[in-house]
Amino acid sequence: MANAHAHDTHDANHGSVKSYAIGFILSVILTVIPFGLVMYPSLPKAMTLWIVLIFAVIQVLVHLVYFLHLDRSAAQRNNVIAFVFAALVIVLLVGLSLWIMFSIHTNMMAH
Repeated sequence: MANAHAHDTHDANHGSVKSYAIGFILSVILTVIPFGLVMYPSLPKAMTLWIVLIFAVIQVLVHLVYFLHLDRSAAQRNNVIAFVFAALVIVLLVGLSLWIMFSIHTNMMAH
């Protein structure tokens, strides 16, 4: 009986074919739309850039949920916390690096 319970828990962490298919279809849609906007420009460049960035963030979330199976369940709590911490560190590193480079560029051009 304990072995059957462990098997059910193990299967709960893996996605079904339907879950993978939904993830794949969403990923394709979230890739094709920005690709089309870039290849056939019909919007201003700034708006296209924002749309591409928003679709990229949504696609990361789709991959996390449908392929890596991160959710708000108790079993995934440690994985979600680790991912959020890693994302925060990356955002800080990239953001602060850009800020430093912009400041250096501004100060170098002033002199």
